[in-house]
Amino acid sequence: MDMDHSGPDDRTEAAALYVGQVMHARMRPTTHRFRYRVMSLLIDLGRLDQADRQASLFGVNRRALYSFHEADHGPGDGSSLLAYAQTCAADQGIDLSGGRVLLLCYPRLLGYVFNPLSVYFCYRSDGTLALMIYEVRNTFGEIKPYVLPVRPDELSAAGLRQVQDKTFYVSPFIDMAMRYHFRVMPPGDNVKLRILETGADGPLLAATFSGRRRTLTSGSLLATFVSLPLVTVKIFAAIHWEALRLWAKGVRLVPRGEISASPGTNTGLAGNGSHAYISRR
Repeated sequence: MDMDHSGPDDRTEAAALYVGQVMHARMRPTTHRFRYRVMSLLIDLGRLDQADRQASLFGVNRRALYSFHEADHGPGDGSSLLAYAQTCAADQGIDLSGGRVLLLCYPRLLGYVFNPLSVYFCYRSDGTLALMIYEVRNTFGEIKPYVLPVRPDELSAAGLRQVQDKTFYVSPFIDMAMRYHFRVMPPGDNVKLRILETGADGPLLAATFSGRRRTLTSGSLLATFVSLPLVTVKIFAAIHWEALRLWAKGVRLVPRGEISASPGTNTGLAGNGSHAYISRR
């Protein structure tokens, strides 16, 4: 991945679309792979008013064909996500004053959304990438943020590489004693995310998203709606269908009752769960 380390892509839009593909590949104890097309939203949390006026078919904290609601992320109470990200950064000794915070996530479609993984790109005032927040939602509707400061040795021409031990129950088909390996190309003309989940026996699951930027307009939203109708339902159905396929292949279940999940911000890369949660407020 080629990556410019100087800061976020300097576009005038407060929100943009990234259309591309999600891919999941399981390596053991049996191989299992699937992919599907999706559309993600990138929104500047410091410019929500501008984003709300960007297209008639898109709304911020209000009803629209496609919409973004702060209550779907962070504390889940509808409070400022910019303030939330700044607080997460301050807890790590990082000052985001004057910097941008961009959130990559799925928008609501007709009032519904399911976000297995939402990613915050937090920049200092000088444009350098300072902090990543990987917000994982499990299939029970709980959220866990992995807050990772960006160290200089984690950035290279190949992208951003970070590692985090798994501390949050996500899927009934994956043990808790795992580690996430994040590789990210921050948003520009393209955005790329890759999460490799490994355990004592080596790599288990790889999940990727690769998307190309499109300007967020009513025309582009309408075109996306036609080409990707009811994408939220598609994601919801895919989780159930892929879980059924894994079960049919004999993959062992890890019942939630056997594990004490680490506390999240409410009550993940969500992969192949047996229950699903779609938010509609």
